[in-house]
This record gives sequence, C-alpha cells and structure tokens, in this order.
Amino acid sequence: MIRLGIVVPCYNEEETLPQTAHVLTDLITRLSASRKIAPESKVFFVDDGSHDATWKMIEALTKSHPQIAGIKLSRNVGHQSALLAGLLRSDGDVLVSMDADLQDDVSVVDSMLTEYAAGKTIVYGVRRHRDTDSLFKRATAQLFYRLLRMMGARIIDNHADFRLMGRAAIEALRQFEETNLFLRGMIPLLGFPSSIVYYDRSARTAGESKYPLGRMIALALDGITSFSVVPLRLIFFVGFVVFLFSAAMGIWVLLAALFNDMTIPGWASTTLPIYFLGGVQILCIGVLGEYAGKIYREVKRRPRYIVEKSVGAKVSSQMRVPSETHPDNLAESDRS
Repeated sequence: MIRLGIVVPCYNEEETLPQTAHVLTDLITRLSASRKIAPESKVFFVDDGSHDATWKMIEALTKSHPQIAGIKLSRNVGHQSALLAGLLRSDGDVLVSMDADLQDDVSVVDSMLTEYAAGKTIVYGVRRHRDTDSLFKRATAQLFYRLLRMMGARIIDNHADFRLMGRAAIEALRQFEETNLFLRGMIPLLGFPSSIVYYDRSARTAGESKYPLGRMIALALDGITSFSVVPLRLIFFVGFVVFLFSAAMGIWVLLAALFNDMTIPGWASTTLPIYFLGGVQILCIGVLGEYAGKIYREVKRRPRYIVEKSVGAKVSSQMRVPSETHPDNLAESDRS
C-alpha cells in the first residue's frame, strides 16, 4: 500500500481549518480502511506566515490527530511558494495538493489514486464548469488560458492546484529552481504519464478568498512572463508598425508642406505623434522591465521559502538538500 500525503497551504485559515482537518482525516481513515493507502498516510498543513491563530490550531491538531503534520514557514511567501514547500518537504509515495477552503471535491482523491494505480504519475483535477464563479471571473479565466496557449505555454484548462503527483514527479520538480513560480505551468513540463479527473467545485463555506483581483492579475503576469517570450517579440512588431506609421506620416507632412499652400500647421499634427510614440515606448519599457525584474530576482538565488519549524513530521529547514536527489538516496521504485 502506498503512503499518501495531502499538502494543504494555509494563510489565515483559522475559520476553515477545523472543518478541513475533519474532512481530510476522515478521507484518510476511509481510504486506509479500504486498503487503498497505508495507515501512516498524513495531511500536511503548511502555514504560510499567517497572522491569526492558524499555526496554533495546526499544533493542536497534530497532538490530537496522528494523521496530521504541520510545516511553519518563517514568513508569508505566497501561495505558490508555500505549496512548493509542502510538496518538497512532505513525506509520502504520492502527494495530493489542494486548497484549505474545501472547494475542491475531496472524494475525487479516490479516482486520482485509481489513475495512479493504472500507471499515471500525475493526475490533474479539472473543473467541469465554472458556474460558481462570477461572469467577470469566468471571462477573465477563459481569456487567461487562451492567452497562455497562444503564447506557447502548456497549460491545463480550468485546472488550479488540485492534483496528484507520484514521488518520481516530485523529485523531478525539485530540479526546477526558479524563484518566479507558476506551478500550473511547471507541472506539465515534467512530462510523465498523466490523466485528468473532473469534479464540481463547491463554494467557499467560511473565510475569504486569498486570491483577490490584484493577486489574480499578479499570478497571470507570472504565468505569462515565466513561460513565454512572445511579449518581447510583440514589442518588435509593435515598434516596426509604429516606425512605418511614423514614416508614412513624415512623408505626408513633407508633401503637404511642399505642394499644398493652404496647409495650416496645427498643434494636433505635432502633439498627437509625440504622445502616441511616447505611450508605445513606455509600454515597451514596462514589458522589458517585467522580464528584467524577474531576471534580477532569479540571479540573486535567494531561498524561495524558509521552514521555521515542523510538528508531526520530520522536515528539513533547508530549502535545497543535494543529497535528497542523489540516486543512492532514492527508493528502488524511484530509481527504476
């Protein structure tokens, strides 16, 4: 039987945590009773620098539930980095990642394990529909996925971070060392046999969303700039079109000045091209600056997260442990 680990990033989730812990421990108990997973399977709550009582509740849960373990990060590093910390620091032959709000259908984990037993290393949880989202969110989400595909990124439509990953995929993910994380785009790059299971996403029962509009826009920018250089190529084409437009306007102005005595010079013909060209230049500089900023963050090689403490499981406080990926330290099934 395989050891299952359920990784749950938490940020100010004191309202939802008791119910989440109850549902997930019941899931492990049920799957263990049906001999689909080993009894020592665990739920790993990753506290992403919460300001409320989230970590105290995790500590209390680990004392009353042997199936629960906790990882506390030294500060808030964001959902993607916290999720990565849980994936790289949690024990288990198979890891399932999900959010703490219980909007992901936990019963689908059973189907994911069935797919894993059939030989799939990665199983994506994909929403059947987005009826619970607002019209604005549905439209922007569809635009986001379409835009990423147009720019060459490999992305799974309507898939967030609800997925199953085998140990081989986790060890392969450990080799990706970029600071600008967009796991939805990174996981498909791993390869490995994969499949999709569909589920219906529920509404949040308590607490508030940790992805307001500002964070959603930031995540979208990370996804686009981390996996595509198309914006840089678009700058070239925009610049070329502006050059042609400016050249045509210059020729027209010259001809009008030479052959049309009635031409009255006005402020529009002077100021409009200046503002137009200035706006294009600022836009292009902004796109270049976004890429330059990411390069700046990457070359500093700062830790993506720091583990402050852990309970209920032995977790390394170092982000990179080279010996962990050495072939001699992998299980026989991983080496094969």
